[in-house]
Amino acid sequence: MPPGSREPDRSTIPAPAGDVGATSPLSGVTERRTDGPAATPTPSRAGLTLLTTCLATLVALMNYTAPMTVLPQTAAGLHAGVTGQTWILNGIALGLAALLLVAGSLADNHGRRRMFVAGALLSVVAGVACATASTTLIFVIARVVQGGATAAIIVATLGIIGHEFPPGPARARASALWGAMLGAGIALGPLLAGVLTQSLDWRATYWAYAAAFAVLAVLGALTLAESRAVVRRRADLAGVLTLGPGLAALLAAVTSGRQGWTQPLVLVLFGAAVVLLASFVLVEARVREPMLDLGLFSRPAFLLSLGGALVTGLAVIGVMSYLPAAWQRTLGWTPLVTAGWFALWSGTAFLAALQSRRLRLAPRNQLILGLGLAAAGSLLLLGSAGHWSDTRDVIALVIAGAGSGLLNSALARLAIESVPHGRASMGSGANNTARYIGSSLGVAITVAVVTTAAGSRGNVSHGVDVALVVAAAIALVGAALTLGTRAEAASGGH
Repeated sequence: MPPGSREPDRSTIPAPAGDVGATSPLSGVTERRTDGPAATPTPSRAGLTLLTTCLATLVALMNYTAPMTVLPQTAAGLHAGVTGQTWILNGIALGLAALLLVAGSLADNHGRRRMFVAGALLSVVAGVACATASTTLIFVIARVVQGGATAAIIVATLGIIGHEFPPGPARARASALWGAMLGAGIALGPLLAGVLTQSLDWRATYWAYAAAFAVLAVLGALTLAESRAVVRRRADLAGVLTLGPGLAALLAAVTSGRQGWTQPLVLVLFGAAVVLLASFVLVEARVREPMLDLGLFSRPAFLLSLGGALVTGLAVIGVMSYLPAAWQRTLGWTPLVTAGWFALWSGTAFLAALQSRRLRLAPRNQLILGLGLAAAGSLLLLGSAGHWSDTRDVIALVIAGAGSGLLNSALARLAIESVPHGRASMGSGANNTARYIGSSLGVAITVAVVTTAAGSRGNVSHGVDVALVVAAAIALVGAALTLGTRAEAASGGH
């Protein structure tokens, strides 16, 4: 999500002469409309805007999940080993984590429609590179680029919706539909990849997404109105140059650690990660307009938001991203069958997130319940990679999916409620960055645990069971820590 402005709330700043001012709920600053004098979009333009932004978000999230259920076929086509498979899964998440915080600033400064079109066009190029990649390295680099392009699309679409739709029911409906596209993309992406891989080839998936993003680029250029912030923020280049490489070094160290945690390469990578991420903290403490305001860390609710997102990535997304490939390997499933079972989890998460408001739980309590259900689902899935039981494992996937949906809903609320008014975007950006860092590390840790526990005999089912226990333990520890947070964090209080 786009980072918020470090400036105080500027909702009272008048728009320049000749412009119609509008206060963005995402950046907290008064913005300039560049598309005409009307403050409220006409119904036809509003409909086109919502259609384009929601379609783009849906396709972006479907593309994010592309390798999950076809990892064995992709790895075989690229001759990728265990380490390469980890990077195949993690490449796009790394690009997202590194660029989410800066993409919003670029969109606010240079135009959200421009950022949308640029992200879509970059996705076309990266999609073609994925479809034609001859080596794992080329494919992974292309997926990292896709991660950056996805960050641009996500921040642009949400920013455009916040700008085009006035506060009230219209914005609430538009935002809810946009959020639903995130869950729908995660549910539908593996199914499309399974169908195309089984009927054609795994590369057909990336050709399809390249074509879809080309259409979206044209659609965005024709239907979206341009908008940008009146007050331009400086690009935090030092932050970008320390955060991205720091995360890459940390992920590389965890990925390589399965070969021995005291190996020189692993130690060098960990050392580089510490230096770069510490430098990022120092940079953010000194620059006038940081990507991440370190003062927010004094707020219990903000810590809860980031901690919950990190644990969700580690304990839920990491292991669930790996399970489809493990099921194919041990149970002999086709990509389409695997995608169908995976959709039971992701579809339940989608529905649970939509209905979570009916529980009327405080965000903290919803996090605790979500983490508890995720842990229970992981434990019920023990043995699934060795002997599948329809009754037991369907129940497990539904429970785990319900927990994931509750977590997603609670984290979305905390991302907004845990920061001062006018910094909602910074809260969302930090929350999603923590989630993608957690998911990247979660995948790397899961692969390391599975391969280590499987041992020389290659007992993958045993390795998967150990990874599920580790994931459940992380979720339960996260729930216990959440239970101990201060009272004001429970309500998202400031």
